[in-house]
Amino acid sequence: MTKDSNDKAPVYKELDCRKLDCPAPVLETKKCLEQNALTRIRVLVDNDAAVENVSRFLSYHGFEIGVDSDGMTSAVEGTRDATDAGKLPAGAAAPEIDCPVPEAGRKIMILVSADTIGRGDDELGGKLMVNFIKTLKEMGSDLWRLVFVNHGVKLSTGNSKVLEELQALEADGITILVCGACLTHLGLMEEKAVGETTNMLDIVTAMQYADKVVNL
Repeated sequence: MTKDSNDKAPVYKELDCRKLDCPAPVLETKKCLEQNALTRIRVLVDNDAAVENVSRFLSYHGFEIGVDSDGMTSAVEGTRDATDAGKLPAGAAAPEIDCPVPEAGRKIMILVSADTIGRGDDELGGKLMVNFIKTLKEMGSDLWRLVFVNHGVKLSTGNSKVLEELQALEADGITILVCGACLTHLGLMEEKAVGETTNMLDIVTAMQYADKVVNL
């Protein structure tokens, strides 16, 4: 639902994205900016993942961000100068698209959907995952993205056995994306200690730009 300040030449819109699952709030915000040249936009959401994702998307496209919350609903408000206002082209970049990529090597994205590797013995699978993460640095410049979804997001929390290794990879320039909807579902949003909270739009976009996607 939207509200225009001026139907003929809208400079302000309000979107009600409450009760929308990830990545719908970002997609609705993106569609609104593609259709309208705005200097101000206000997006109502009802979960922390949407707050982070919408804020990051608007900031990437030149808006100054402010957030107000009453504990149930959060209002993400973006403002920018009239000279910067303009419709986004269809298919406009998501925040991750323009991240620098080493010229040498391939762009390999690793999608981690569990905190174990393999099936049968979870204790063994957990050890294998720890060893895998600790060995990733050996990929060098080929490693481009690490994306955590489902129970894989547990590896990004403060209790993770590979937190130090992930923080070191991030410090070396590897982009780490952590599914916000997954963190929210598992009650781990406040526990995340590494990486950027992300949404399915960013993940799908990253897959498009990767030379190779490895699924675990």
